[in-house]
Amino acid sequence: MDRRRFLTHGAAATGVIAASQNGVLQALSKPEAATTNLDLTRHRFGVNYTPSHNWWYCWNDWDADPIKRDLDAIAALGADHLRIFPIWPFFQPNPKLVSPPHLERLDQLLTLMGERKLDALVTVFTGGLSAFAFMPPFPPPPQAGGNISAACFLTSSRMWGASHLPEAMVQAILKMWGDAEELFVRELARTIKPHPNVIGFDLGSEIDNCWSAPTQDGDAWMAHMFALMDDVLPEHVHVNGVLNSWFEDQKYTPEGGLPTTFSPQALTATKFPVMHCYPFWNGSVKYGGAMDPPSTKLMAATAALIRSFAGTQQKPVWAGEFNTCIQELPEKGHAQLLEKAVIAAIDQGVSWFSYWDTHDLDPKLFFFPPLEYNLGLLTNDGRVKEQGRVFKQLADTYRGKPVLFPKASLPASPTDRSQDGTWKWLLDWMGWKPTAG
Repeated sequence: MDRRRFLTHGAAATGVIAASQNGVLQALSKPEAATTNLDLTRHRFGVNYTPSHNWWYCWNDWDADPIKRDLDAIAALGADHLRIFPIWPFFQPNPKLVSPPHLERLDQLLTLMGERKLDALVTVFTGGLSAFAFMPPFPPPPQAGGNISAACFLTSSRMWGASHLPEAMVQAILKMWGDAEELFVRELARTIKPHPNVIGFDLGSEIDNCWSAPTQDGDAWMAHMFALMDDVLPEHVHVNGVLNSWFEDQKYTPEGGLPTTFSPQALTATKFPVMHCYPFWNGSVKYGGAMDPPSTKLMAATAALIRSFAGTQQKPVWAGEFNTCIQELPEKGHAQLLEKAVIAAIDQGVSWFSYWDTHDLDPKLFFFPPLEYNLGLLTNDGRVKEQGRVFKQLADTYRGKPVLFPKASLPASPTDRSQDGTWKWLLDWMGWKPTAG
């Protein structure tokens, strides 16, 4: 990559931001990206939206004015799309009811985004978000142990095995869940279909992090849901943003292993595989410092890992969530790591980037894990952080440029699908040997 051009362009962009007063950012231009650009061979830059006012609880206490201010600031940072989160239990409080007021608010949000040339990726089964599991208050399927957060999304009794409940009751509960899921997808599609700025659906927010099932069952459910989404919202891009499924085939717990729901083979068979990359949660910090390859090349290496499962270097990859997320770093350190990580990923042919997230959490919102509060490009009150400035520089420099897919041959995918085994593969790909300590 032409780093001199990036730095020159970036200096100009930084000057524009500096001209803005009190973080209002009126002086910054809006992105020039075309609406609903679904070209996976050209770079796009977006952000996961975290509303500054009342987080996603805003769906229940709707006020469009702070959202308009948020969207203005986000567009000014050079973002061309947002991933948004209709919280499942808020939108579907009953298996046969999808809330009309919430659908109207989604419709309004998409309109406001379109006015600012911001495209939307709409998550569906949210699901796990910021360390909380938001599950609808339906009766849990058989074998869920009464724990609604562990409830399965599947619709076949074969996937649950024997149950102490009568077979008729098992079938009734499973049918209720399946019908409810399909109703939710159809009602979301009906609401968003008129909007030309919708990219498509994301199945959810890291479903593999809040639901464990044998991969053959998860893969079957994913195929069923994608077929439904293609039917109700054709000519869009639908994805499955996962966290753990690339890294291991079992989630290890003190009690033993839990399956990771989706197989990498099924995920790479989709049109646009998605990776979520965080040095803290993915484990980079175990193998080096913040500016060492395990953190700076995490996205690049994970893209290579995905392509090793796909068997081709030409597979488009989307960094659907990524962040620097190392608490010890100062703000300028986060900005430096962001620049290094994105440029390394661009060199590895990653197509689209969606940073986590837009705004820091309001400190008055309690009971979020501490690390969740300071992940934004902007502070909660709208100040552009150093990483926000670098994001704009990157977006303005690379948005719309052709993706240069790697040509080098790839090693075979890891045979040891534990997290340690996958990290050995990643470190070998990086050419990095951690210092024993």
